[in-house]
Amino acid sequence: MIKAVFALSLMFLPIAASAEVKDAAASGFTIENEVVVDAKRSRAWRVAIKQIDRWWSSDHTVSGEASRLSISAKPQGCFCEDLGKNAGVVHMNVSMVVPEVVLRLTGGLGPLGLMGVDGNMTWEFDDVEESDDKTRVTFTYAVGGYRPEGLDGMASAVDAVISEALLRFKAYIETGDAEQASLE
Repeated sequence: MIKAVFALSLMFLPIAASAEVKDAAASGFTIENEVVVDAKRSRAWRVAIKQIDRWWSSDHTVSGEASRLSISAKPQGCFCEDLGKNAGVVHMNVSMVVPEVVLRLTGGLGPLGLMGVDGNMTWEFDDVEESDDKTRVTFTYAVGGYRPEGLDGMASAVDAVISEALLRFKAYIETGDAEQASLE
């Protein structure tokens, strides 16, 4: 049985990563979140894609279990959640892949998927110039569409959830434990 309804946390979290609501209007918003991880780009890519079940928060899943998440990093691939017994959720579709450089996902994440909106989330992986062993990971999410109350009021909450995800990713890649993420 589904333990929790997939929902973005609508509470504002203090964030220790670079996070920004770039713009917000009734018709949509753009957020950008960035972390630098102590890992080569090839490893950062592999962990982000192949081990999302280990760093994504179970709080932001339908099943309540991040272990059910996967990403098929190929065009028309899926950021999916297996619910068992031939049930599942397509959270976002993969629309662009350049291995170890960029992954673009299309769709409405969380409750955005239940609204008349769509979005493009781009994950970028860049070498940090000063170091051979650090990677800058940037998630940019542009969302647009219709919501009677407007979408601008959701921008901060979505930004907080994506910021939390990146901090958990950083903690996991650097310590092996996503729960070590610092949200301060």
